[in-house]
Amino acid sequence: MTGPLFKGVITALITPLRDGIVDEAAFERLLERQIAGGVHGVVPMGTTGESATLHPDEHKAVVEMCVRIAAGRVRVIAGAGSSATDKAIDFVRHAKTVGADGALVVTPPYVRPTQSGLVAHYRALADAGELPIVLYNVPGRTGCDLLPATVAELAAHPRIVGIKEARTDPGRMQDLLALRAPGFAVLSGDDPTALRALRAGADGVISVVANVCPRAFRTMCSAVAAGDLARAERTDAALASINDLLGAEPNPIPVKWLLHRMGLIGRHLRLPLLPLDASLHGRAERAVAEIARLEEPSRQGSRDALLQSAPSVG
Repeated sequence: MTGPLFKGVITALITPLRDGIVDEAAFERLLERQIAGGVHGVVPMGTTGESATLHPDEHKAVVEMCVRIAAGRVRVIAGAGSSATDKAIDFVRHAKTVGADGALVVTPPYVRPTQSGLVAHYRALADAGELPIVLYNVPGRTGCDLLPATVAELAAHPRIVGIKEARTDPGRMQDLLALRAPGFAVLSGDDPTALRALRAGADGVISVVANVCPRAFRTMCSAVAAGDLARAERTDAALASINDLLGAEPNPIPVKWLLHRMGLIGRHLRLPLLPLDASLHGRAERAVAEIARLEEPSRQGSRDALLQSAPSVG
C-alpha cells in the first residue's frame, strides 16, 4: 500500500429515528445526499450515529443498510466501539461479513484502560476481525487518552490503518503526523480545527458538519489540496457559525435538529438525549439559512470545477 486506505472527507453519519425505530427511508435519503455531495467515505454507528443508545441488532442492521445503499460508491467505515473487547470484536466481524471497508473503533469508554491495555485491545481486534481498523481517540467522551507513542506501536500492525484524533490541541496533531508511516492515515475528528489539521498535513477529516454541508466541506478540503488556501479559509469561515451551533449541545443533538429543520429527518433521538433546547432555535434557523446558501445548486458549478481540478484528497 503506497498511501492511506481512508482519506479525504468522511462523514460521521447520524441515525434518523422515527416512532422509536431506525428510519430506513430517511437514512437512504441522507446517504444519497452525502454521495451526491462528493464525500469520500461515511461512518455509520459512530458517536454521531447514537451507537451508545442503539441495541446491538439495530447497530448491525444500520451498518448492513449503509453498505447496501453505498454499493461501493464511497468507503464505509463501520463504527465498532465497545467497552468490552469481545463485543467490539463481534461488531468488527459483522462489519467484515456485510462488506464494510473498515471499522472505526473508539477507545473503550468508561473502563479507562492503561496504554498497555489499549495495545492489547486493538491488537485483538485487528487479529480477530480481518478488517482494517481505524483507531479513535476522544478523551472527553471515553475517559482515556490514546497517546502518540501507543499509536506508533499500534501502527506497526498491518490491519491498523489510521487514527481519528479528536483532541484539538495542535501539538497532538503534530506528534501524530511526525510518527505516521506509509499507509497509516491521520484524520482530524474536530470540524472547527479541521482546516488547521489539513494544512499541517492530515490525510482527511471524519466530520459531523458534513451531514448538513457535504459540498461545502468537500470544497474546503479540496481547496487545501489544490493549494488555494484563501478559498479554504473563506469556506471554513462560512462554516464557523454552523460549527459553533453543533458544539452548543452534545453531539448529535444540534446536527439532528438542523437536518430536521431542513426537512430531511424527524426530530427523534434516544433518551437520555433530548431535542435542541428552545433557546438555541433562533441560531438553528440562521444556520439552516446559511446551509442553504452554501449548498444551493446555483453555486454548485463553481464548486464542482474546483473538485475536478484539485488534486484528490481521497
